[in-house]
Amino acid sequence: MLTTLKSLDQSFFIFLNGLHSPFFDVVFFYGTMPLVWLPLYLFVFCLVIRKYKWQTLWILLFAAIMIVLSDQVANIFKQWIARPRPTHDAMVTGIHTVNGYVGGQFGFYSGHASTTMALAVYLIILLKNPYRFILPLMIFWALFMSYTRIYLGVHYPGDILVGMIMGSLIGTIIVRLTILWLNRAFTKV
Repeated sequence: MLTTLKSLDQSFFIFLNGLHSPFFDVVFFYGTMPLVWLPLYLFVFCLVIRKYKWQTLWILLFAAIMIVLSDQVANIFKQWIARPRPTHDAMVTGIHTVNGYVGGQFGFYSGHASTTMALAVYLIILLKNPYRFILPLMIFWALFMSYTRIYLGVHYPGDILVGMIMGSLIGTIIVRLTILWLNRAFTKV
């Protein structure tokens, strides 16, 4: 069963990674850089401030904890599972990479997918009322960021899927803790 899943994961990776062009090389390589997304980050930050006022400081603190947690749990899994990235797997050939980027040695599971999905879930739950458009916006951002990892050749689709699941769990737990904290700390008795 695991051999079949690994084979399917590799086949799907080769297919998705093979869908490349010089234009998309630029889009997906630079699309992973935080500076490109600065307008989105500032826009969402303004929405948080507009809804939560000075409680935004607590939201930022919980978000920072969540990002560090998501990233570090992914790193622990990478070292524990020790599954080579496609770019470090001798069994996979013909990988399309961009600008020589190959990532670290191990790739299961994707920290990028986990962290972006955690942040997307966190913001969706905090902002969905009154900003319904936040759902498709954050899902698009998380999916785009996750797909870049396959396009750049540094993660298998399975790495991305598990990363997104873990990120969703971490984001849900931390946003629930955030809401609990805000309700207890700022509700008058």
